[in-house]
Amino acid sequence: MFHPIKIPFGCVMLFNVVDLKDGVTVDDVELVLGNMCNVVKNNYGDDNGGFIGGQVYKNAGFVSKEGSLGNDENGEKRVKQNMGDLVIVTYWNSFEQHEKSHADALFKKHFSELGDFCDATYEVGYEMLWQGVPEDD
Repeated sequence: MFHPIKIPFGCVMLFNVVDLKDGVTVDDVELVLGNMCNVVKNNYGDDNGGFIGGQVYKNAGFVSKEGSLGNDENGEKRVKQNMGDLVIVTYWNSFEQHEKSHADALFKKHFSELGDFCDATYEVGYEMLWQGVPEDD
């Protein structure tokens, strides 16, 4: 369940920002989120389904001043988007396979259960341009 994932070059990444309702905590959605992720992993993970792997992150609240560009009038770095409480990062062979899996009734059932705890979610797709790891000496 908590194994490293290998991301093949040329895949697509979907970045889903999850904004929980006021008063809802990450602990409140942990089981629902886990069930939804298992549905994806167990039902859409073959070549036909296209799912490669995924990760879930909790917003830790830190913003890198060194890795951010753009200053406001006070010289402070700023974030221009709603950061949400969680992000779900998934990797797929194609965007079309992602969309097909997410249109499936089984996925929709579990995603709607998560949605009951959310003000909003939005998912943005990215095509991979580069990847790398440190080279061995």
